[in-house]
Amino acid sequence: MNSTKKITALLATFFLSFITFAQDKKTEMADMMKENGRIYVVVAVVLTILIGLILYMVRLDKKISRLEKEN
Repeated sequence: MNSTKKITALLATFFLSFITFAQDKKTEMADMMKENGRIYVVVAVVLTILIGLILYMVRLDKKISRLEKEN
C-alpha cells in the first residue's frame, strides 16, 4: 500500500512537470481567437455546459434524496 502511494506521487509529479512545460509555449491559436473576439464565444459555450452540468447534478441529487426519504 505504501509503495502504491509513492508511485502515485511520482506519476503526479511527472505529469505536473509536463503541464508547466506546456505553458511556456506560445499559444498562437488563443491569441488569434482573442484578437477576433471568438474567445468570448468559447468561454460562453464552456460556461453554458458547466452550468448545465451543475444544474443537472443538483436536480439529480434532489431526486435521489427524495427517493431515499421515501424508503
